Amino acid sequence: MPQSNPALIDALRATADRLAAGARYEWGHMGRCNCGHLVQTLTQMTDHEIVASVDFALDEWSEHANDYCEGVGHKVDHLFLTLQQMGFGYQDVIHLENLTDRRVLTRLGEGRHLRRNRREDAVLYMRTMADLLAEACIER
Repeated sequence: MPQSNPALIDALRATADRLAAGARYEWGHMGRCNCGHLVQTLTQMTDHEIVASVDFALDEWSEHANDYCEGVGHKVDHLFLTLQQMGFGYQDVIHLENLTDRRVLTRLGEGRHLRRNRREDAVLYMRTMADLLAEACIER
């Protein structure tokens, strides 16, 4: 689970709202998928700018996260650094892309199955994660 951070909570909610309002969503596109939309919110980059910033290497975020090693000079490093500064680590990226964080899924209830490439599920996941993080901020 990401670290509780008010800016991250706001970004997750803003991203969910933008997706719910009909923003262009395409799970297989690095700038329009679950994590791509969060990066758009955090960086104010467009989907095209995100893809261009990694030289159009359209790997999935989870692939980049699995290969990520801080400071080795990969094109995606600056995007991961932005996420890390918000308390969102590379494992969180993988969970967001696949909608698999156990704490979020537990909050949604047993038997709830989310599909990683379904807009409505991404919106629900982000809103639920934001709620959990907000609760953790209050408890501190």
